Amino acid sequence: MSRTYELAGVAVPRIGLGTNRLTDDAEGVAFIRAAVEAGVRHIDSAHLYTGGASERAIGEALGGSRDDLVIATKGGYRPGEGRAEVLDAQIAQSLEALRTDVIDLYYLHRVDPETLLEESLGAIKAHVDRGTIRAVGISDVTVDQIERARQVVPIAAVQNEYNADRRDYDAVVDHCETADIAFVAYYPLHGGGSNADKLRTLLERSPNLLPIPGTLSIEHLRENLAVLDGQR
Repeated sequence: MSRTYELAGVAVPRIGLGTNRLTDDAEGVAFIRAAVEAGVRHIDSAHLYTGGASERAIGEALGGSRDDLVIATKGGYRPGEGRAEVLDAQIAQSLEALRTDVIDLYYLHRVDPETLLEESLGAIKAHVDRGTIRAVGISDVTVDQIERARQVVPIAAVQNEYNADRRDYDAVVDHCETADIAFVAYYPLHGGGSNADKLRTLLERSPNLLPIPGTLSIEHLRENLAVLDGQR
């Protein structure tokens, strides 16, 4: 089982960190610093997580010194937010909150029912062209949508829910492996069994599969990372 995966140009441990409950208080900032010290190199956030506090905590904790990390964030979650002007504003806010000039990996959070996928991704590609986004991802998508997206901009990652209870994206996992795209699994710990066994099963499912379990406990985070070293 491979331990690392090259994501957005950085070799990261295949188990990352989801931050949909992270807050920008002293405890949240300290947690992110401790997570990186523990070995996390792939941190996933979004413009809407905790009203922007997740991004702000990451920005305060890490500043601009993170060449060996991949900080991913997302925009365009709600209907109507896939329009170029909305995405432009959300990307600007994310850059400011993360205290960076370049977002390592930026996802279109959802395909907007009111905007063509190609238009939304065209707006994101404009930021790639000007150097404010390094790599692009899409979330909650089908194989057909992945292929449409790839006609607009290279796709580095697909982020869909995938766990013991939710396996309806098997075709997407297989397609990502064939196309050399990271499949980033959110909510990876849902379902029965121990967390270690659930993570190990996902890691063995495909070398391109990267779980991002969310936690605010440094002990739980260390237990998750230990799965990569074959520890229980």
